[in-house]
Amino acid sequence: MFAEDLKRLAEAGEPVLVTGATGYLGGHTVARLLGEGIPTRVTIRKESQRHDVLEALRQAGADPAGRLTFFVTASLDEDRGWSDAMDGISHVLHLASPFPFTPPETEDELIRPARDGALRVIGAAREAGVARVVMTSSFAAIGYTVKEDDHYSEADWTDPDTEGLPAYHKSKTLAERAAWEYVKDKGGIELTVVNPTGIFGPVLGDRPSASAGLVRAMLNGDMPVVPVMHFGVVDVRDAADLHLRAMLHPRAAGERFIGVSGPALSFWEMAGILREKYPAAADRLPVRELTVEEVVERARTEPSLREAATLKGRVPVIDNTKARSLLGWEPRDASQTIVDTAESLFRLGLQQPGTGAARA
Repeated sequence: MFAEDLKRLAEAGEPVLVTGATGYLGGHTVARLLGEGIPTRVTIRKESQRHDVLEALRQAGADPAGRLTFFVTASLDEDRGWSDAMDGISHVLHLASPFPFTPPETEDELIRPARDGALRVIGAAREAGVARVVMTSSFAAIGYTVKEDDHYSEADWTDPDTEGLPAYHKSKTLAERAAWEYVKDKGGIELTVVNPTGIFGPVLGDRPSASAGLVRAMLNGDMPVVPVMHFGVVDVRDAADLHLRAMLHPRAAGERFIGVSGPALSFWEMAGILREKYPAAADRLPVRELTVEEVVERARTEPSLREAATLKGRVPVIDNTKARSLLGWEPRDASQTIVDTAESLFRLGLQQPGTGAARA
């Protein structure tokens, strides 16, 4: 059914609008849409970003073939341009949201553009008569207020007032809450939300994402020790696939879908996957996992460890049953995703495998 829906959308010739196409998930999503023959329009803030998108698509092996158009100057920070960007659009994939590599000076630097940008996009789509917006949220909006049983599904929400909650997690929670409230109050448009866990997989472009940067740091020898911390993993290609399924399935309207490949991984387990695949790089990979007590103590002076300190070694059980059963989603195994992340770093020259390191 999904393949038939994709074919019908391609034959209809009405473009899908994608925000955040310069991002990791955005690049893979646009590549998938074009690969399915679906006309695609992307919003960019400045003309120079056109090159970034096209280069990412080239690396993904996607041929625009006259099906890709750009709309410049549509920004999450202002209303200008969004009504024009929505003209003639059939569906909207709102993937754009700020994701800093370093903590912001104030929470509002993330919260405001994430929340206001989502409302701006959904409002413009509603005014243009678009039937459905699929919005990328995050598992950060679901599973970062600890539960006693450590089991998390789409029914759960992170409390934005949770002590120690990082600004990014708070921004995703508040932005998604605002989006649902807007649609409930205004009506006239369907909203579907995808909540990915940590996104890994093949890198596009010359700037690894924050998650791919973890793999790179391990292979570089920049992480001799790792905190005890478990997290969900999803392949970027599977996350893109989940967005397309959420966009087209009739029963996806008004639903949230967690994107996770399977059981949570720890940093130590990730290092083990890389050690097994690249034994010659073993001397650069982490040699020890910090205990909970060590993480809590170090977090007093190292902000990057505060999230791990808050979780205190708990292992979340993250349920992907809904995406599998309702949408027919079948994600890759997380270990293959980690290896594919490393291979893309080697292929792009962003990471050297090392003398004698095994290659796939």
